[in-house]
Amino acid sequence: MSETFDKLMDAAENGIRLRGYHAVSFRDLAEELGIKSSSVHYYFRQKEDLGLALVERYAARFFAALDTKVEKAKTPEDRIRAFAELYREALTGSDRICLCGMLGAESCGLPPTLSKAAGEFLQENINWVAAALPKALPSKARHKKAMHIVATLQGGMILASSLKDYGIYDNAVQDLLAA
Repeated sequence: MSETFDKLMDAAENGIRLRGYHAVSFRDLAEELGIKSSSVHYYFRQKEDLGLALVERYAARFFAALDTKVEKAKTPEDRIRAFAELYREALTGSDRICLCGMLGAESCGLPPTLSKAAGEFLQENINWVAAALPKALPSKARHKKAMHIVATLQGGMILASSLKDYGIYDNAVQDLLAA
């Protein structure tokens, strides 16, 4: 779109990943970017529209990066390791948790369409991990294991970010891969 649009999206994503959906306002974003609040409304009629656009962009970027990261993965362990590395890169690159993890934590207070979009991203993560696990496992067991992996990584991101210790995340990944 435009440079202003890209800066707006980046500022909104960073704000939500750091402080949460309700702590980010159009007025704050406009002030941060040095534009008028009406300029934010030019791109997004409502805050919910902004949130949905952020989830869509975040998901597209995440899965594109994941496709690239797993190109050379030969085993289920390699694929899960690549998935966990991508989560870690998201954490260490911004010192913030996953956008959809943050929105998921706030889901009870979000507009229903935004809560659903964040949940769909997390479900896509679970589905991807389940498909990456060994096919010898029964489908139900793969799905259960995938939920455990995604929950552990999301929780590891929260603790690592909160306690300013990436080793917490790394230990969680080590334990997952050892199991």
